[in-house]
Amino acid sequence: MTVFFLMSGVFLGWSLGANDAANVFGTAVGTRMLRFRVAAVYCSIFIILGAMVSGGGAAHTLGKLGAINAIGGAFVVAMSAGISVYLMTLLHNPVSTSQAIVGAIIGWNLFSGNPTDYTSLTRIVITWVACPILSGIIAVILYVFITFMIRHTRINMFQQDSLTRSGLILAGIFGSYALGANNIANVMGVFIPVAPFPDVMLFGCIRFSSTQQLFFVGGIAIAAGVITYSRRVMMTVGRGIFELTPVAAFVVVTAQGLVLFIFASQRLSDLLVSHGLPAIPLVPVSSSQAIVGAVMGIAFLKGIRAIQWKTIGRIAAGWAVTPLIAAVICFVSLFFMQNVFEVQTYKPVACIQDTQGSGVHGSDVQGSGVHSSEVHGSEVHCSEVQGFNDQGLDSCAGRD
Repeated sequence: MTVFFLMSGVFLGWSLGANDAANVFGTAVGTRMLRFRVAAVYCSIFIILGAMVSGGGAAHTLGKLGAINAIGGAFVVAMSAGISVYLMTLLHNPVSTSQAIVGAIIGWNLFSGNPTDYTSLTRIVITWVACPILSGIIAVILYVFITFMIRHTRINMFQQDSLTRSGLILAGIFGSYALGANNIANVMGVFIPVAPFPDVMLFGCIRFSSTQQLFFVGGIAIAAGVITYSRRVMMTVGRGIFELTPVAAFVVVTAQGLVLFIFASQRLSDLLVSHGLPAIPLVPVSSSQAIVGAVMGIAFLKGIRAIQWKTIGRIAAGWAVTPLIAAVICFVSLFFMQNVFEVQTYKPVACIQDTQGSGVHGSDVQGSGVHSSEVHGSEVHCSEVQGFNDQGLDSCAGRD
């Protein structure tokens, strides 16, 4: 049964690979500097490495947004996000997997009565806005610098072509690693609180944690999506928005990879904090938004008339409706899963926060669980009810 529940995460990973691989190698394939098969192999290998080595940072924020406490609920959340991404992939739209999983988590929160952490949600939404802007700025700076260097160095056409091809491969590798590190949280992050795997030791000295095992499975699923179904979306990104030169394609992929890496790197965030600077919010940002922002930055630099505004409008509309679609699919699916198939999709949690002196008391009975609370000052007391008939009761108390 556990393996069956994890299949929704595998499906979401496949959908992400089918869609988001376009964001790291789409410009190279679209400009015919790299064959699709070669791009798919490089992309698959380094997505798995990124997920395994650096995938933990962004997963923490999703856990705070909604701590899914039953594997049945995690199954529905991942499946709902995967269906949303797949629907957009059928339309050849580079959709945001981050938005799909966030919408699905909010759908689970609404169904279960679990409070949404609006601080985390606000942080995520801000990054959705900042991501394409930051990517566009980086792309413009890189493009101006590289074109300046090309003009003032004696490089013939064949040398430039060879360097650009090599640069596109390296940028795609870096972008693939960053995609795996940042977006594996979208694929398997909801399963971390209910991770079914025990920690294992490899060769007697390497600890392979439950989370790393989940990330490995997710990385394999993403790689499968890259190889089997990503070609059409690659062509949309590579040619549909703006006709890119090979040099511009290299710049776009590099800018996208940098943005994803910035929002996934725990070490970089810790380095800034150690020097008295603000920490970087470690959130799973949208690689689709990053790549589109970079392409738009180059397009504005070269001239607005060349931009395919219909394609931009279609992509933007997909971004707007994706979290709504995911939330609705998740809410409806949870209802059927719990009431028709009688699978537990959440463990009712009695937990509510009260402002100091306001004396708010409340109760909310859902299904077989009781949702009630009482908090004084900044203290939060919560109980997780396993069942309504005294089958088990876990209590906890914490402070904000």
